[in-house]
Amino acid sequence: MQTIEVFKTNITCPEKAKQLVILINKKFTGCKANFDLDDCDNVLRVVSNKDCITALHFIDWLKNFKCCAEILPDN
Repeated sequence: MQTIEVFKTNITCPEKAKQLVILINKKFTGCKANFDLDDCDNVLRVVSNKDCITALHFIDWLKNFKCCAEILPDN
């Protein structure tokens, strides 16, 4: 079963977003990440084929890279 988590972030720099995607995809096997910096919320999407990490743990991990993130609710 596929899980998708969507986060609002403070990332605005395309280079930093690219670096974070590489780190996320390496660190969390089974997860694929991408940013949508054109969105007003600078969205980070993480798709997983398994439960590789909880959303709150992931938010805490992002703080190591000075990235603030919060879960965007389903609308």
